[in-house]
Amino acid sequence: MDQNELKIPQHVAIIMDGNGRWAKKRHMPRTFGHAQGARVLEQTLEDCSDLGVKYLTVYAFSTENWARPFEEVQVIMNLFRDYLISAVDKCNRNNVRCMVIGERSRLSQDIIDSINNLENATKDNTGITFIVAINYGSRDEIVRAVNSISREVQEGNIQPGEITAETIEQYLDTRGIPDPDLLIRTSGEERLSNFLMWQLAYTEFYFTDTAWPDFDKNELLKAFEKYSSRDRRYGKVK
Repeated sequence: MDQNELKIPQHVAIIMDGNGRWAKKRHMPRTFGHAQGARVLEQTLEDCSDLGVKYLTVYAFSTENWARPFEEVQVIMNLFRDYLISAVDKCNRNNVRCMVIGERSRLSQDIIDSINNLENATKDNTGITFIVAINYGSRDEIVRAVNSISREVQEGNIQPGEITAETIEQYLDTRGIPDPDLLIRTSGEERLSNFLMWQLAYTEFYFTDTAWPDFDKNELLKAFEKYSSRDRRYGKVK
């Protein structure tokens, strides 16, 4: 399919899988794969922006990832530190708005401060919105939303019978962001792994055997080509 004929999804979500296995095949430490994956992510953000994607959400670190080896977790956190600081100028130059979703209390205070600074510094940018999920788990997100709604009910601000799907969405980390049109997962896995389970209700899925460090614009275009061939009916008949 010609690139000009592609239907470009408004919102792309990516589960960036395979960094560790990619590095192991090259007889390198898993941390080497994460470093390469970070570079690929920056290029993918640029490619998505150039192609007209409005929102890009990536699964960077899940609530379950704390169970990984201490050294690997530390390397990932240091990559976050470096990115959050360097991204301010880069995102402002490229008109990128940045957001971070996930439960922040377990993160180091310097990382929390950098997240707040990045979000505030880029909030008025009008280009692609880049959403990074750090210490994120969809079940945790939903539980936090339910607890917040419960407090509102206790305080009399919401009546139990008034709670709708739209009410719940206003208490999710992604409030104000349209649901993903396309989910890409790399490295051959075909599961959600606790990622955006509410938001992916009508999302198209694309799975590729390509490991994240090998993901490039050609792979992205393959995903968009597959997406373009899908007939999205949202439960209706056409």
